[in-house]
Amino acid sequence: MAFYKVMCLAAGLMLLTQESESQLDVCGQPKLNTRIVGGQVAPVGSWPWQVSLQTSGFHFCGGSLINSQWVLTAAHCFQTTVNGLTVNLGLQSLEGSNPNAESRTVTQIINHPNYNSVTNNNDICLLQLSSPVTFTSYISPVCLAASDSTFYSGVNSWVTGWGNIGSGVSLPSPKNLMEVEVPVVGNRKCNCNYGVGEITDNMICAGLSAGGKDSCQGDSGGPMVIKQSGRWIQAGVVSFGNGCARPNFPGVYARVSQYQTWINSQISSNQPGFMMFTSTGTNSDLSVTCTGLPPVPTTTPTTTTSKPVFCGQAPKNSGILGGTSMATAGSWPWMASLQKNGSHVCGGTLVALDSVLSNANCFSSSPVASEWTVVLGRLKLNGSNPFEVTLNVTNITLSNTTGTNIAILRLSAQPTLTDYIQPICLDNGRTFAEGLACWAAGWSPGRGGAEEVMQQFNTSVVNCGNSSSSESICTDVFALQQGDSGGPLMCKQDGSWFQAVVLTAPSPSARRRRQTPVMTFTRVSSFDSFLMETLETLLSPASNTTITNPTNVSVTTTASSTYTTTMVTTTTRSNSVFDSSEGCPAHSFIFVFFHLLSLAFCLQLCL
Repeated sequence: MAFYKVMCLAAGLMLLTQESESQLDVCGQPKLNTRIVGGQVAPVGSWPWQVSLQTSGFHFCGGSLINSQWVLTAAHCFQTTVNGLTVNLGLQSLEGSNPNAESRTVTQIINHPNYNSVTNNNDICLLQLSSPVTFTSYISPVCLAASDSTFYSGVNSWVTGWGNIGSGVSLPSPKNLMEVEVPVVGNRKCNCNYGVGEITDNMICAGLSAGGKDSCQGDSGGPMVIKQSGRWIQAGVVSFGNGCARPNFPGVYARVSQYQTWINSQISSNQPGFMMFTSTGTNSDLSVTCTGLPPVPTTTPTTTTSKPVFCGQAPKNSGILGGTSMATAGSWPWMASLQKNGSHVCGGTLVALDSVLSNANCFSSSPVASEWTVVLGRLKLNGSNPFEVTLNVTNITLSNTTGTNIAILRLSAQPTLTDYIQPICLDNGRTFAEGLACWAAGWSPGRGGAEEVMQQFNTSVVNCGNSSSSESICTDVFALQQGDSGGPLMCKQDGSWFQAVVLTAPSPSARRRRQTPVMTFTRVSSFDSFLMETLETLLSPASNTTITNPTNVSVTTTASSTYTTTMVTTTTRSNSVFDSSEGCPAHSFIFVFFHLLSLAFCLQLCL
């Protein structure tokens, strides 16, 4: 018979020096966790995300703080109506004085819609606090395991709570918070322990084969955390088990990484910090077999191939959406909304699988990465955005030049590329001829109706006059506002979209001056050295399959030699249209002559 888990903490003392914290994110970094001990009282402030769920003053379940107003816990804690529910944060003991504690009531209880009380599948729940808490050394959020995180057998995890210290053995007074270290048990092994089919992909197990360390009744809903790169990441939520600390029956936890999409769909702003956890070495669980357990597919490692990633592709952009200033979903799939405390501040563009480009001015007052999130796939600032993904920022790097500067934001995880989320190509010395139609896009308050839909602006490249230089590009005037800052000026060439400029919105005082007939911007190509150093490599556009004549390479390739080299080295999996092994067609001379004649005619018209 399965019992809901709370905590069985066995002996074994071990001291470790906490790793140096170098990341900027606020989650998963307890200021007072300077040592690790197993199977006994946790030092004060070691686990500042731990909460006690209480009804009428009595503890019944644990939970973890995941942002200033939301707590993650287990769905089975709320199978029945709970009266007088409070969430208690900053607690060290359930009895006596807790000078660092705070308490909140709950305004929402959101059990996972697919929670099954019979199988314990999807045993996860969100609680919304009545008001936000202020982070202190004793109250701060934990990071959550992002989708596609991997936890191999043997990875050390820590579980905390105020539950029983053995089956039917209550935690003695003053009921201090307890902690225990337990290794991950792979799902194949755990299925063999519990019976094949009992452990689903939505679960993760941890415990010793000999028993003696485990969670137990009263720890339900509490966190199972693992440390990586100086931060604590929650991998599981205490769910159930067969007794407590029994040999060959590890504790079973809800696997947090399976619920990133669901959690983000419930928390609309100030979303939790999701971090990818990656195990290294060999997963010994793959070699586990028992009666009824399907074999591991032997073809999986050999048939998995990487699909090449090209920049500048917008599958939902059917030509140019002329006649309207409102964009449609997927029109500009690289657009990013840079948000601080859940509010849009600036625009940006996805320029690498884990990096967003924006304007350095956006961070003049707040360069701390943990204060920012990036929303991709968004169309409206208000209303439903079914294709969007929100990611935390782990690092902000600013260029350091005189005049205009740009910023690269490193994301906590790589978003899945879809028709609504794609990277844009960067100008690396291309030629943007006068008269070329280009577009800008962005969000600013008061535009796009009540839902504040992304706006798009058509403009053209014009002569810069006396201010002309290789580092500048000029366009016709369009209605650039403060919220558009950091967004792109983008032009389509050879079937791909290139970002020529990082937009800088005029200051309020500048708007009152007499408008000039053109707008002058600093080209992205002027930051080549910074971009290559920060991004290490630039994504390449897809090969232009409409170019069939190899002799036209010098005419149609407008990129600089640096960009051309990058394009060749990063698209080796595609069939290059410039493959020198292919012979010229028999009519190539006539073909070239015809095009030269057409070019001369066009030039005469322009003059």
